Amino acid sequence: MHGLTGFRDVYLQIFFVFTPFSVLSVFLAMTRELPAEERTRFAMRTVLAVGVVSTALLLLGRLLFFAFGITLDAFRIGAGALLFLNALSLLRGEPLSRHRENLGEMAVVPLAVPITVGPACTGVLLVLGAEHTEPLKKVAVLTAVLAATATLGVLLQLATAIERKLGETGLSILSKLTALMLASLAAQMIVAGFRNLLAVSSP
Repeated sequence: MHGLTGFRDVYLQIFFVFTPFSVLSVFLAMTRELPAEERTRFAMRTVLAVGVVSTALLLLGRLLFFAFGITLDAFRIGAGALLFLNALSLLRGEPLSRHRENLGEMAVVPLAVPITVGPACTGVLLVLGAEHTEPLKKVAVLTAVLAATATLGVLLQLATAIERKLGETGLSILSKLTALMLASLAAQMIVAGFRNLLAVSSP
């Protein structure tokens, strides 16, 4: 990471991997009948859960790689593939989850996990955690992840106003743009993984 540029890159990567506009659509569907105060609490619980899970994945990434004997580049390719499948689902307009639980649990499961922090997001966080091992870089990455989480929280708090301004069509367009960003990130991760593996295996 190089200063503000590295922070910005991680921030944008995590923000788009959260698929914020799809999360927003699901959030609106789940909370449509709730009064404003309960909707706010729902959003806060979701963001808190996303922050806790993301932090744990980021900090434990290196230990998990070591424990399971997985190389960073192999995991990068797998995470990129999951990210690409996630992007395809968004482009097709398919819901990221069809699970509906009790209202008290929905903020954490399924909205925080696995809709926001799904397999693809988990893979990206684990890769970031394994890539950046120096304490200062780790803190910078963690700060960027938490900033992206906070931005998602602001988006959910403004959900009603955003829906009123954009409508379902506008949210759908934003979801498609998010899908294109995810597909680009996926391609970048897969190419980097294969390039590094080929460089290691070549004489």
